Amino acid sequence: MSAQFKFPRFFVTTPAPCPYLAGRTERKVFTELAGPHASELNEALGRIGFRRSQGVAYRPSCIDCQACVSVRVVAGEFAPNSTQRKLIRRNADIEINACRPWTTEEQYDLLRRYLSARHPGGGMAEMDELDFADMVEQTPVTTFIVEYREPAQHGRPGRLIGACLTDQQSDGLSMVYSFFDPDLETRPGLGTFIILDHITRANAARLPYVYLGYWVKGSARMQYKTRFQPMERLGPNGWRRLDVADVEPGAPPMPGGLKFPRL
Repeated sequence: MSAQFKFPRFFVTTPAPCPYLAGRTERKVFTELAGPHASELNEALGRIGFRRSQGVAYRPSCIDCQACVSVRVVAGEFAPNSTQRKLIRRNADIEINACRPWTTEEQYDLLRRYLSARHPGGGMAEMDELDFADMVEQTPVTTFIVEYREPAQHGRPGRLIGACLTDQQSDGLSMVYSFFDPDLETRPGLGTFIILDHITRANAARLPYVYLGYWVKGSARMQYKTRFQPMERLGPNGWRRLDVADVEPGAPPMPGGLKFPRL
């Protein structure tokens, strides 16, 4: 009897400066997601720490460092804290729609403003419209882009203020990449709100997890991920709960320079 899909061929990138921790180098192992069983392969790899970028699944494979840790929110047990509840109430008027993975000029303009303000030196800073279209539209799995808009006026859709490229898997939602209006002072915490909405969506669909990508202990800009408890982290013995002892607040910020999009 033949296997459902052929064992994938894996490749390793050339070492490059680490985008998370200064003075370190990173490399990634990756494989192509192609063929009729690409979705099953993506899910199998996702459970052991791989992330998707277009038609590629990748994960860190650094020689002397294991700082990048895959994390996921246990959606069914999540209860927002008082700050998160206030954020949900403040943004209750936002209109949210899950759209097919097809890019628009409005989405790209929002991404450009987000990258310029939040990641000016990052690897995605030079992304043009074709690159953005490839990131969103080249997907071999079930994918959608969730749009967050201000209330409609006079029968016309409200202004786009946030978006998230999301994969739906059998065990949860994987947030591939999110971005939002960085200058909207009247709606602080949009990035947090987008994650809270995905937890709500996962619960509505009876999906147990929301995958948030990689968390890096020692990187201050990654600490926001630990605010969504209970959370699980992937270690040598599989997934286990992330506890307070795992978290190290107050670390210096990470430099930019991503090659693959990461949350």
